Amino acid sequence: MTTRRPTTLQEQAMYFGTCMGLFWIFKFIFLPTGFTVPLLQLLFILMTLFVPVLGYIYARRYRNTCCGGSISFLKAFAFTVFMYMFASLLTAVAHYVYFRFIDNGYLVNTYISTLESMDTSALTEEMKESVRQLTDALGVISSLSPLEMALQLLSQNFFYGVLLALPTALLTMKRKK
Repeated sequence: MTTRRPTTLQEQAMYFGTCMGLFWIFKFIFLPTGFTVPLLQLLFILMTLFVPVLGYIYARRYRNTCCGGSISFLKAFAFTVFMYMFASLLTAVAHYVYFRFIDNGYLVNTYISTLESMDTSALTEEMKESVRQLTDALGVISSLSPLEMALQLLSQNFFYGVLLALPTALLTMKRKK
């Protein structure tokens, strides 16, 4: 007879982070394809808005299945931060593969050409300056290597994950009765 040891917070965060990362990779597919099929761009946005809901669902599932229905704020926060960290790492690998072997500048160049083709005659001077600054920023982004791009997106995803972990932990925490 073998006794099963309880799963750790880190193991569960890896599991749910992998699920979240696969979701992020799947939704990322709709970003470049959304330039040719606008409905896919809308789907990408909707899926992005669903990320915090999915994070809450995973944190609640962890609380109910592994913590006996109660969890402290700190433990919920740690779980959620780790989950987003593992999701960010997995997604960074997919971003690297995409920018190294598939993209060839398509994403940034499409954004730049869209901005340059805009009719700016109806815009105020401040708005025109914002469009110019955005175009310049995209020019800088286009100079990044695939690895630099993947690392930039990794840090961005992890940063937003930590921000999302705060409200998720507050909503998930539950004291023992």
